[in-house]
Amino acid sequence: MSNDKKVKKHNDRPDLAGEHFYGDFGQLIFLVVFLAAWILDSFIFHYSTFISKYIPLIIRIIFSAIILIYSGFLARSGLKIVFGEIRKEPCVIKNGVFKIVRHPIYLGAILLYFGLIVLTFSLISVFIWILIIIFYYIISKYEEKILTKKFGNAYLQYITEVPMLIPRIFKR
Repeated sequence: MSNDKKVKKHNDRPDLAGEHFYGDFGQLIFLVVFLAAWILDSFIFHYSTFISKYIPLIIRIIFSAIILIYSGFLARSGLKIVFGEIRKEPCVIKNGVFKIVRHPIYLGAILLYFGLIVLTFSLISVFIWILIIIFYYIISKYEEKILTKKFGNAYLQYITEVPMLIPRIFKR
């Protein structure tokens, strides 16, 4: 399959560069697999949730809620910036949550899974979460090739200024 066939185009939005053709499908599959494993392990079989008995439920709920709220903020803000306005001139988006990481929507999704893991500490879910992180890394790298092709040096400069998925605590 050629690279052009792997790109999901946004024909009605020339200001968008595109995304990996299987990105949405992969996210849906991982969501279903993760939720099935997490629910079955956390609430029915309790096969790998033994760590949760050492951490009080209220602590797990508080930390999980904080992570889930931040996750929702990143994803919603990123989606609003990318799809909420049509830019007359295509450009590298560097404002809002895109100042924190280059892929805030993907980071939001990764944190959503992590927030659920913190709630029950299902180790089976941790294994699936690691696979999900690898998936997001792969599609992020692919999409960055598309963005570099479309925006050239402007995107290469952005890569040097903003981390991919893990926010910097201190600026350089």
